[in-house]
Formats: sequence, structure tokens, C-alpha cells
Amino acid sequence: MRLADLGERSGVPLATVKYYLREGLLPPGRRINATQAEYDESHLRRLRLVRAMIQVGRIPVATVREVLAHVDDDSLGLTVRLGAALWALPHPAGEAPGAPAEAAGPSREAAGPSREAAVDPHRAAADLLVDELLARLGWSAARELGALSPAHRALVTTLATLHRLGYPLDADDLLPYARTMEQAAAHDLDRMEQLPTPREQTEYAVASAALFEPVLLNLRRLAQCEESNRRYGL
Repeated sequence: MRLADLGERSGVPLATVKYYLREGLLPPGRRINATQAEYDESHLRRLRLVRAMIQVGRIPVATVREVLAHVDDDSLGLTVRLGAALWALPHPAGEAPGAPAEAAGPSREAAGPSREAAVDPHRAAADLLVDELLARLGWSAARELGALSPAHRALVTTLATLHRLGYPLDADDLLPYARTMEQAAAHDLDRMEQLPTPREQTEYAVASAALFEPVLLNLRRLAQCEESNRRYGL
């Protein structure tokens, strides 16, 4: 398809498509002459992903470019490819994104608690709590990566804030939630594995992380409402 067709099928204005091309968010098409290129279904799929990440996910263009660079890196195995793309996404609790260099990161001892934990007793308690939780869950990869993981840092930050505000949690409180997330992660990967290529699988994982989490949040709130009605009535 031509560039105009790509914009029409995606619903993205042509000027925006050209901007994404200039910014490297959309790969160039196959050149058919000096002034025209041809695009295919992979460009359409990528264009929709980029548009969703920027418009719905509110992800900055520079971050989208970094995420997509990992998505397109065919030199990486699937685990590292997924990890690098997901680590580059913005994380809650104000944690800056990062990316793993290798599939097996440094040991828990090498990663160690954050510097903040050394001076903040609430963060130190949260760091120990997360380590205990991961140990009880048997999540050895997450525990080994420790504070190198943006998700780990964000979790510690959130639990430290709760502790500081007088809402402390312990591992017994968190275990049921973590087990539920374990099942959700397995379902995510089951769906992802239905796609034919590692690139499409990683695109799906990125879209799920960036766009699907509000679905989980609102399902939880609906479930709380339903459970409250069952227990206490209207």
C-alpha cells in the first residue's frame, strides 16, 4: 500500500504518519521509485501500536523510540527482548525506566538494596518485604535482578510510601495478590504465544503493558463492588 493508504487504513492523519517516519517510530517502506515507497501489514500494525502508545498511553516519543528499538532487535533472545522493551516503558511511582543488558542479571547481593534504603527506614523495610515476598513466591529471576528492575524499584517505593503513611503490609497480605498476578502473567504469555514471530509477540507484550493495565484496574474495582454487594447488600 502507498503512504496515503497506510494513513487511511490506520485512521492516522498523513502528516502524523510522516512525523512518525521522520522520528524513526515507523520503519521505512520498500522503495519503488525515487519519490514513492510501499508499505505492508507490518507497517499498519506498528503504526497502530505507536499511535496507541503516544495517544492512549501518553508515552513520550523518545521513550516509544527506545521501546521499539528493543522490539526490533533480532539479536536478542525472546526473554531479553521482552525484558528490555518492558523495562524501557514508564513505570509507576516515578521510577526511571531502564533496560537489562543480559538475560541473567547480577545476583541479589550484587544488585543490593537501593541507596535510599540505607537512609530511609521505611524504604529499608519495604526492600526487605519485597525480598521476602519474592522468596516465598519462588520468583528467583525477579529476586536475582532485584533493584535493577524498574518494577521492583517501583514496588518498593509504593510499599515504602504506604508504610510511611501508616498503612503497612506484610508478605501474607501481598501473597494472594502476587499469586493472582502470576496467573495473569501466564495468561498474557499464553495469548502472546499465539502470534507467529518474536517481533509480533514483543509488540503484543508492549501493547498489553502500556494499554491493558487500566483494564485490570477497573476489573478489580468492579469485582470489589460486586463482592461488597454479595456480602453487605445494596
